[in-house]
Amino acid sequence: MQNEQQAKEFDYQPQDFEQVRQLLKMLTGIRLADSKDSMVYSRLARRLRALRLKSVSEYLNYLKKNSQETENFINALTTNLTSFFREPHHFDILKTFLQNNPGEKRIWCAASSTGEEPYSIAITAIEAFNRFDIPIEIIASDIDSGVLKTAESGIYPLERLNNLHPDRLKTFFHRGVGKNAGKAKVIREVKNLVTFEKINLLDSQWPIKHTLDIIFCRNVMIYFDKETQLKVLHKMLKLLNINGLYFAGHSENFSRVSELIRPIGNTVYQPTGGKL
Repeated sequence: MQNEQQAKEFDYQPQDFEQVRQLLKMLTGIRLADSKDSMVYSRLARRLRALRLKSVSEYLNYLKKNSQETENFINALTTNLTSFFREPHHFDILKTFLQNNPGEKRIWCAASSTGEEPYSIAITAIEAFNRFDIPIEIIASDIDSGVLKTAESGIYPLERLNNLHPDRLKTFFHRGVGKNAGKAKVIREVKNLVTFEKINLLDSQWPIKHTLDIIFCRNVMIYFDKETQLKVLHKMLKLLNINGLYFAGHSENFSRVSELIRPIGNTVYQPTGGKL
């Protein structure tokens, strides 16, 4: 640790990492693995430079005295790995569900990150209905206010769209020109289907007032301990139509709560209507 310390720009001790872990779990429910100590340092180093602080310990003290820094702390440490049509089999299932169950549908994308997932949902819905004017409402939420700003803009570097079929790229995006060359923007008809909200899944109440038909909550639960997973899942299922769909991440499994939710496909579930 001493040799590592000499090479670091800021003082960073094992007890600092433990304090960061405890605080992040209290604020967001996310539990950091032991292996994430280097990630914590690199992410928080940006805030230390911005605030002209010399140590992580000093930053933690600053955080206690300045509540407005909490948002920056959360934004720095939450992971936002995403892409368009990630885990594509989910979107095939979504399209079939919408075609087989026409009519108004409410969808919650509970970890929207920079917007690729909710826009993928919106594009799939348009393709399912084969028109732009569709009765679909998508709520896209994240705990990170920074990524939500990117998501709301709907503007992405073209390299982020490399996996899209050329027909989708042509139909659902405007290519930038001039100073915006090398970028593309989601078309208005797609953006209009999505409302972005900042939601912490640990909050006692969520600003969702109506029953949902579909919930995408992918690769979120893996960051929670089992008690928090169960609490969040139970709360989500109360909002989900009994015939609705719950899409989970590829590393998430709910076999231990089969009384609440049953698999109907590869990491796709339906509520059973049961209770714990």
